[in-house]
Amino acid sequence: MVKKPETAAPVVGYMPEDVPSWGAMLSLGFQQVLTMFPATVLVAILTKFDVGVTLFTSGLGTIIALLVAKRKIPLYYGSSFSYITVIITVMSKYVPQCFGDASTVYCPDGVRLAQVGIMCTGLFNILIGLLIQRIGKAQLDKFLPPIVTGNVAIIIGIALAGTALSQASTNWAVAFITLILTIVFSVYLQGKGLIGMLPILLGAVGGYIVALIFGIVDFTPVVESAWLRLPNITLPAFGDGRAWGMAISVALIAIATIPESTAHLYQMSLYIDQLAKDLKRKPMEIKNLIGLNLVADGCSDAINGFLGGCAGTNYGENNSLMAITRNYSVAVLMTAGGIAIALGFVGKLAGLVNTIPTAVTGGLSIYLFGVIGKQGIALLQSEKVNLFDPKNLAIGAVILVLGIGGNLGLENGLFPFKIPLFFPDGIPAIVFAAIVGILINLLFIFVPPSRFGVKERSNIEF
Repeated sequence: MVKKPETAAPVVGYMPEDVPSWGAMLSLGFQQVLTMFPATVLVAILTKFDVGVTLFTSGLGTIIALLVAKRKIPLYYGSSFSYITVIITVMSKYVPQCFGDASTVYCPDGVRLAQVGIMCTGLFNILIGLLIQRIGKAQLDKFLPPIVTGNVAIIIGIALAGTALSQASTNWAVAFITLILTIVFSVYLQGKGLIGMLPILLGAVGGYIVALIFGIVDFTPVVESAWLRLPNITLPAFGDGRAWGMAISVALIAIATIPESTAHLYQMSLYIDQLAKDLKRKPMEIKNLIGLNLVADGCSDAINGFLGGCAGTNYGENNSLMAITRNYSVAVLMTAGGIAIALGFVGKLAGLVNTIPTAVTGGLSIYLFGVIGKQGIALLQSEKVNLFDPKNLAIGAVILVLGIGGNLGLENGLFPFKIPLFFPDGIPAIVFAAIVGILINLLFIFVPPSRFGVKERSNIEF
């Protein structure tokens, strides 16, 4: 008996230009929305932005970014945690009622100020993207090396520690149960498909159930919300002088988010090219589109800033989902954007989100803010930064102490160096730390130690 040759299993997956059937497109798009939802909504809750507007702009910003990127770069855009610290710091200073009352779930006066900064962030990303297209990323890395960007990322997370504990203190039991549940889901559900990618959502749901048992959930926001409503779109407060200090503060945080966005692009490029190889198609090599990617990032943030959504970034969670499902279809991501836009009009959904007790968000924040800081350390590791080199030690040490110490130890987290119009009350600690770190790095560029016969110390072998 002649044995028949085995037939190779067909390769299943969608390249960026592929368009699945409508049924597949809707189901895959909804899965993308489900993946981005927990973190995107949590940022809105923490910063007192409108949940409906944040969902709306997340979807619209994603669609705009995909079009700007010429439908070549499949990334989904949600709210960025990197901007939380400076937004809370400056909103608390200029509009105290935003965070002075725990019952406040949306603070339009503070949001309008922040919108100017978010739009400036978009402009900053666009300019950096255009610059990279002209001079190349290697030249930019000289002025924004990993020792700067990594340490700025660290202080962005750790400087929020006080905020996380303040939220958790409203009910320590609920907060710590939420924290433990989130950690358990994050660790033990790895590699379990879609459910393994939603530890924050599962932690929030678990904490919410615990809060129900403790009797601290108030359903008034749900009762008072209409089923359908227009998102609370606001326009930036360009005419308010206070907005411009916030604008610089917020825009400078892009120093930490640009490396994150670039890392996501490299990651997606590897996955897409591997699928292209399996499908016997030509590799796309989107890793070469760093500049275009940042321009797309900036356009997404410009939409967020203009309409009142949270500052955004492309989402690693959604990238992981695409890698697992081998679905990189831009058409699917645009469908997901359309679904997110539609959810922005569901008033009951926003009302339900606003019933999440502060203690639950506190438990989630302890974990999430720490992870943000750890990502900065991961950047230093992945870039093999030489921490035996006194230059790097000096830059990193100064950024850490000024950023963390200033945010936790100074009144309102402000250094008392007043600059008319931009920083009339002082410079936010994270912003000041980033500026000083950049200036020290510039000193070493223009006056290199090698000029004085100093030899660079060798790094540890990796």
